[in-house]
Amino acid sequence: MQALNIAIVVAYLVAMLGFGWWGKSRTRNASDYLVAGRRLGPLLYTGTMAAVVLGGASTVGGVGLGYQYGISGMWLVVAIGTGVLLLSLLFAPTIQRLKIYTVSQMLTLRYGHRATRVSGIVMLAYTLMLCATSTGAYATIFVVLFGWDRALSIFVGGAIVLVYSTIGGMWSITLADMAQFIIKTIGVFALMLPFSLAAAGGFAGIAERAGDEFFSITGIGAQSIITYFVVYTLGLLIGQDIWQRVFTSRTPEIARWGGSAAGIYCILYGVAGAIIGMSASVILPAIESRDDVYADVALNVLPVGIGGLVLAAAVAAMMSTASGALIAAATVARTDVVPFVAGWFGGRGTGGKGGTERATSEHDVSSSRWWVLGLGVVTIALAVIVQDVVAALTIAYDILVGGLLVAILGGLVWRRGNGIGAGASMAAGTLVTLGVMTYLEVTAEARYDGIYANEPIYYGLAVSAFVYVVVSLATRPTDARVMAAWDRRVAGEVPDDVPVDAAR
Repeated sequence: MQALNIAIVVAYLVAMLGFGWWGKSRTRNASDYLVAGRRLGPLLYTGTMAAVVLGGASTVGGVGLGYQYGISGMWLVVAIGTGVLLLSLLFAPTIQRLKIYTVSQMLTLRYGHRATRVSGIVMLAYTLMLCATSTGAYATIFVVLFGWDRALSIFVGGAIVLVYSTIGGMWSITLADMAQFIIKTIGVFALMLPFSLAAAGGFAGIAERAGDEFFSITGIGAQSIITYFVVYTLGLLIGQDIWQRVFTSRTPEIARWGGSAAGIYCILYGVAGAIIGMSASVILPAIESRDDVYADVALNVLPVGIGGLVLAAAVAAMMSTASGALIAAATVARTDVVPFVAGWFGGRGTGGKGGTERATSEHDVSSSRWWVLGLGVVTIALAVIVQDVVAALTIAYDILVGGLLVAILGGLVWRRGNGIGAGASMAAGTLVTLGVMTYLEVTAEARYDGIYANEPIYYGLAVSAFVYVVVSLATRPTDARVMAAWDRRVAGEVPDDVPVDAAR
């Protein structure tokens, strides 16, 4: 009977490869490959945005948190949904009108200062670690389902994501994400939730056997709830993998309302996952690791066949995040990091027509595919070799939020902020974040969690904001020509693929 579950998951994986070839037929230029030609309508945009943010942490992790903490296990995914909502309502229309490819390009447009281009290196580290973490996560499903060892599972799963991402770029990823969105919706809401809740005897059965405290929305603890909002909500506001999906929307209105719909969907997804976990705590009370709850429910509670679809939903969730992070890493590397690093050695990569322009208007599809392929191989190797990828991702996330958040959002909301202030803010925030993180890890104080503590982000954000405001006010405002070019971009007056530097 287990063979049917395996067959369903295998069929899903084969379909992913088919999406790669479909995407290739729609890819004619760099815009098609990197941002799906900026042509996604409401349905595709909502589906792909929800798919990219709801990965293994949201699906497998969310169910596990519900198993351990009850309904308050929803807060991790609620924080993610809140981040998508805030980004969509406050910033997505402006971001869509910029007609760019990366977060670093936004900083270049807004400030016109070389100091901000180091942000590309931080963003590359973040996207690589995110991709490696997701790759290792869906490999755990293969270990359980097929009995493979971890390395083989990573190689096979990583190769599938690598193939369809490399061949068709964002169009392939969009179709794959839409399929994954549908599978997750059916698997979690239509199958796993009603089956598990019924098996537990409904909410009354859960309350009777687990206790009323399982229904407390603060049961997981205030500190954990704050952590989720600080790390995930703030990180989602500025992550390249999320911004790159905003770039795919056809209009600013789609970016706002399609993204808002995705955010609401994420919140409902978090509640559903927590309820599934609560039900599992009654049905299967002896599960040792909360990360195993999702798979155990799929295999031991759901009918054969339905369990296979639910497992496919988990794989879908993780592959969505991995493929989104992979193309984001390739875009940042090719568009931002290579020109910036080339400038260190006298190359024409730090500005003018030798840098950003060459990385966008002349960025052909073949070159993009090679970058996706190369970085895909790197992430597979990272997932196999690095045992504590989560620690590396935590460091990247802390630097992303503690070092870059103020400069990025400040540029969107405060016209007096300038390039010197942004550069100083990024440097100060990053150094303080790393310094506090190192101190907590070395001293190993009992009341802190070392590199997993929130304090590095708090201190980094505070110092970054202070430096940004003080230095910006103490130095000259951004050049009027830079601001004029920025205003034209924000107004949507610059056509797609006009180079960032050329727009000035």
